Amino acid sequence: MKTKIFYWILRIVPAIILLQTLYFKFSAAPESVFIFSSLGGEPYSRIGLGVIELITAILILIPKTAFYGTLIALVLMVGAIFSHLFVLGIVVQNDGGTLFILALITFGFCGLYLLFEKKLHPKI
Repeated sequence: MKTKIFYWILRIVPAIILLQTLYFKFSAAPESVFIFSSLGGEPYSRIGLGVIELITAILILIPKTAFYGTLIALVLMVGAIFSHLFVLGIVVQNDGGTLFILALITFGFCGLYLLFEKKLHPKI
């Protein structure tokens, strides 16, 4: 039972983080527009990434597809972390580093899920 709860937490936290950022991407919030303008992909990258993150969050929440969803999220977060480190900076528009921290949390939770899933199912 404890293992099941642990696996759910490792999936729910990243899914919630991915889903809560969608409002900002899809509503063209100034922070999102700034980020994707800085990365040279406004508006297509912002909207496209929002769609990918929506699909990824859904995959994470479905037990049979959680492995693939967490794998996709891990790759997305590598991109987000690198964007912060090499282009945007840790703090974006006085957010105190919140977006960077959320990317690290998502990366960590997805990485842990994949690590434990691999130990539980070595054939994957």
